Amino acid sequence: MTTIDHKRATFIPGPTRLTFRGILRSESIKLISLRSNRAMLVSIVLLSLAVSLALAVTMADAGVPDLPSVGFMLDEITLGTVLFGQLVAVVLGVMAISGEYASGSIQPTMIAVPTRTPVLLAKACVVFVAATATGLVGAFGSWAVTLPFFDALGLAVGLTAPGVLPALVGAAVYLGLSAILGLGIGALLRAVAPSVAGAVVLTLLMPVVLSALPASQTVRNMQLLTMSKAGDAMSNAPENQGALVNLVDGYISWGAGWMIAAAWALVFLVLGILRLRKGDV
Repeated sequence: MTTIDHKRATFIPGPTRLTFRGILRSESIKLISLRSNRAMLVSIVLLSLAVSLALAVTMADAGVPDLPSVGFMLDEITLGTVLFGQLVAVVLGVMAISGEYASGSIQPTMIAVPTRTPVLLAKACVVFVAATATGLVGAFGSWAVTLPFFDALGLAVGLTAPGVLPALVGAAVYLGLSAILGLGIGALLRAVAPSVAGAVVLTLLMPVVLSALPASQTVRNMQLLTMSKAGDAMSNAPENQGALVNLVDGYISWGAGWMIAAAWALVFLVLGILRLRKGDV
């Protein structure tokens, strides 16, 4: 007779504990694994370098200062990163969430994380780091590739010059905040086309529309507090003028630019979280 021994189980695995670190890792894989997202990040660098080189090649004919100027140099090398990079960054943020709604993959994501809020917070962290890191490459790369042109005209400004490093870092962080803004809009509207259109309006078209309105102090104040105006301030050298914002003179300091851009990003991220928690997937 054969005796079959039934061994008693001494270990029963418990349920897998969901951690924010795991959600963060999952969202990182999602972002980097898509070829379109990688292409957008690369395009930020290419646009930054291309615009800076184009301006550097033609700056002798366009007029240059007599002495090296930090402000002039920053205007030349950060334009591509801030102006064109912000558009790519907001689209990256939009696609990080609305792309999942379009493909239907948002449903298994929310089943895995039923509380929902950690998903959007993890996405915000991922797109911020990706866009900011890419912006750093674009901003510092633009300085490096244009330095010979400035040097040839006797206008070279080093990274150690006062205000240069904060301005380049500010330009990069602005892209990260723009990506969070796009993420919030994408979570709020969910559909790709309306979300992209809304993000472009807020970052690029709003200052243009406000400038076309009849001039008044209210319109000037609104224009001064736009997202893109904050980006301009963040990519300029910090100045010691005391006030953070002077609405009468139309002045926004470097620090105020950080606060205004962060406020825009935070407001839409919170709205996106509320929409995600209250609405159906």
